[in-house]
Amino acid sequence: MKLLHLFLANLFFVNSLAYADQTDERLDGLFLTLSISSDLPTIRKTESQIWEIWFNHPNKDVEQLMQIGMTRMNYNRYADAMLIFTQLIESFPGYAEGWNRRATLHYVLGNYRESIADIEQVLALEPRHFGALSGLGMVYLRQEQLSKARNAFESLIDVHPHSPNAKQNLEQITQDLRLNVI
Repeated sequence: MKLLHLFLANLFFVNSLAYADQTDERLDGLFLTLSISSDLPTIRKTESQIWEIWFNHPNKDVEQLMQIGMTRMNYNRYADAMLIFTQLIESFPGYAEGWNRRATLHYVLGNYRESIADIEQVLALEPRHFGALSGLGMVYLRQEQLSKARNAFESLIDVHPHSPNAKQNLEQITQDLRLNVI
């Protein structure tokens, strides 16, 4: 853990520029493909290309730290992952994917208010971030805020009409809202 702290300190001391991954000029064309294509392999390939762009950073150490943070999270080493994602956000506040990964970790930990706050940062940087929109819908579902969940999933469908679970979640929410009115 001490080595990780030293690595983070050295990495972030050297940095002076924030990077906005969401400004990549390829994204507009990829989002257009997502909105018009109905071919599942094309949709999945396009999603992967978007995720790759969002993950990319000109500082390869940042990408490596993201990978380490995700691995720590996947192996339930949440404190380590939180430290990494928080340091990335503090040093690179324009890196939307850092915010998104920390939002996911907050969701896993049940820190829904913090997850929403981080998702709002992601969406301020990249309003089309379908991962963040999906996560927002899931947080609101967990909180049983069905109207807000519906709005999040509707926004997700606007950006990514063929999102794997968005329509299913939206149908369930609409049905649940109808039952609550009756």
